[in-house]
Amino acid sequence: MPLGEKAMGRFARSWALVKASAAVLRSDRKLMVFPLLSTLALIIVAASFLVPLAFSGVLQDVEGDAAPAWAWPLLFVFYLVQYFVIFFFNAALVAAARIRLDGAAPGVRDALRIAAAHWRPILGYAAIAATVGLVLRAIQERVGFLGRWIAGLLGLAWTVATFLVVPVLVNENLGPVDAIRRSTEHLRRTWGENLIGNGGLGLVFGLVIMIWAMAGVAAVIALAVTGHAALAVATAVLATAGLMLLVLVQSALQGIYAAALHRYAETGDAGLGFGNELAADAFRLKA
Repeated sequence: MPLGEKAMGRFARSWALVKASAAVLRSDRKLMVFPLLSTLALIIVAASFLVPLAFSGVLQDVEGDAAPAWAWPLLFVFYLVQYFVIFFFNAALVAAARIRLDGAAPGVRDALRIAAAHWRPILGYAAIAATVGLVLRAIQERVGFLGRWIAGLLGLAWTVATFLVVPVLVNENLGPVDAIRRSTEHLRRTWGENLIGNGGLGLVFGLVIMIWAMAGVAAVIALAVTGHAALAVATAVLATAGLMLLVLVQSALQGIYAAALHRYAETGDAGLGFGNELAADAFRLKA
């Protein structure tokens, strides 16, 4: 098959998976609540760390990209709390999506209760992720440009290998280390074409977000130049709100896709809304 046709085929399947995930999201818009709660919690976490440091003047001691020795323990705690928040609400999203894919109607409280029941392995996984993040940060700072390149590759490999850790934690009741190992096993079995669905979601939303941002900036500049200051401000607010909505939708769709991928790895069926032909073509379950 020519390279162009193969690429178009991959994009077509990616778009089909986006539509299947979107259909699940449309059937239960409450799934949007979890990325929203995660975003709000992350803002609170960032403020709780940065505001006291800013007022104390400690941040002035940090110059350039290199972090002083005293900052590493604090950075680890920040990573730990940040990752715990992300994984906790991702766990709630995956739990709700799995219930929906099974054909039932999940409640927000039910999903949060499921995530809360797994807080210990989620915290353990957050500690592992924080350690990895700290190591990658150290590589970036100590090896210069080459370190950034190496850290980027290692970070990408880590992201791919742990793509299914949260669904495993929620649905298979394993500890964080076993969940990482299990995620890698699932990934080898369902690798398909470089996780075409997740890549397709990133590609589609990356393009949409870029176009929306460029259009918003152009509109704000045009209105400001022509003297419509109030309208320019209103347009900027609307454009920012639209970008936030797109990010939340993408996060929800990625959670749905992760739940569907894990369900397919376990049962050979991605669940309600994902046709068997589409799932088999995209995931390509391997022996």
